[in-house]
Amino acid sequence: MEKRKALVIDDEHVVLDSVRKILTAENYEVDVTLRGREGLDWAIERPYDIVLTDIRMPDMGGMRVLRDIKRAKPPLPVVMITGYASVRSAVQAMKLGAADYLEKPFTPDQLLKAVAAALEIAATKPPEEQALIHRAEMIKVLERAASDREFFTNLLEQAADALDGYDLTGPEKLALLTGDIDWIEEQIGPLTPSQRRWLDLRRSAEIW
Repeated sequence: MEKRKALVIDDEHVVLDSVRKILTAENYEVDVTLRGREGLDWAIERPYDIVLTDIRMPDMGGMRVLRDIKRAKPPLPVVMITGYASVRSAVQAMKLGAADYLEKPFTPDQLLKAVAAALEIAATKPPEEQALIHRAEMIKVLERAASDREFFTNLLEQAADALDGYDLTGPEKLALLTGDIDWIEEQIGPLTPSQRRWLDLRRSAEIW
């Protein structure tokens, strides 16, 4: 039986060592990295069956890793690894395209269940469309956040929950919440200075 291939991205050696040991014992071939950017590059360039990524890392947050992996390889399942303080963020990540999440510290059984669930979802559920679908709704959010301070504050503090009233896909929400100006302008056209400003602020805040 051919080994499944897993990639683990986390800035803690102990997490990488633990996940590698557990998955290797289950006949996985496992690559690990401490750096989000390197992990993203590997995920796009190499053939993996699953990716596990921490949400909070110094060089690149896990939400941006999730966003770019799903955009390049929509069927590839991603499991978010989170500490207690960011469990709410991990739950939100599942609204934005993650297959499951894993809270530190975790047991081998919890890890294997999360991986199995993510692989099952990938095998049975079609990946979400990554191209822009709801152009008018995106423009509503862009315009409102640029002029409504309370709404922008909600976007900073509540992230995906602040967008529940809008008819948007997970990838569309993730583009807004990670301040993905380049992609948004490719899909919609040039943004106004005020729209770009709040997207820059949302991206630099890295609040999840």
